[in-house]
Amino acid sequence: MAPFLAIFITFVALPAVLGLWMSLHDWDYMFEVRPFVGLENYFNLFDSASAAYQMFWNGMRATAIFTVASVPLLMAVPLALAVLLNRRFAGRTFFRAVFFMPYVLGVAVVGLLFRFALDPNIGIINAGISALGLEGVLNALGISTPIPWITAQPWAWISLVLMTVWWTLGFNTIIYLAGLQDIPRELYDAAKVDGASGWQQFRHVTLPGLRNVILFVVIITTLASANMFGQSVMVTGGGPGDSTRTALMVILGEGLESFRMGSAAAMSYLLAVFLGIVSIINVLLVRGRRRS
Repeated sequence: MAPFLAIFITFVALPAVLGLWMSLHDWDYMFEVRPFVGLENYFNLFDSASAAYQMFWNGMRATAIFTVASVPLLMAVPLALAVLLNRRFAGRTFFRAVFFMPYVLGVAVVGLLFRFALDPNIGIINAGISALGLEGVLNALGISTPIPWITAQPWAWISLVLMTVWWTLGFNTIIYLAGLQDIPRELYDAAKVDGASGWQQFRHVTLPGLRNVILFVVIITTLASANMFGQSVMVTGGGPGDSTRTALMVILGEGLESFRMGSAAAMSYLLAVFLGIVSIINVLLVRGRRRS
């Protein structure tokens, strides 16, 4: 207990208290005097005349777009994959490992890989489209080529979302697979005897059996998506413009580039409050569905 408490105090409690203290000051590392300003840093985030207002809420908007676009895919695709990989077939263990492998890569590796693969001029994706003769088809659909995967919207968001799904779906798949092991096989056998189709078994046996797992996956996936940082930094650099500059990028720039640590700390705590509210809403929604 003592080692855990020491680690908690050192790496969680003290930084949290220090961050709160900094948010109440005009804390600039360029100056020795850091005057107490109370809640001014927080008020500035709701004052449209403040420079921090537009930066922060643009970052929150980008964060919300990414979260709304990625979470449904990171819920549905791994679930479908887990159901398939839960069946008995030759090479099942191999395919489980294959789908999980991208998750062990660091964001820097994945970011560099996709940065070059999605480059509009020299990227392998556009080169493959050209080699397969698909440019005419895309042009007929109103899609100009070469596709500006990371230099124009909505392609930049599409690239970041699909990259993240490819990178992290293995983790959620493993969690779903663990949950599927806890569903008694007898329930499926009974459903088959009653003439239930595959979809009916999934709807009335699999989904109810995974309720707690789904709640867990929803929460951790939402929090992870809302804290997206590395993908945007490595692939789009926050562009085009600042359209993919997420809240964490704004906070980093405010604190470590502009040295306004008080303002950055206030942004961090406001972001934490929003994430807490979203998590509570997720829990209440899932519990409400369970009761109904």
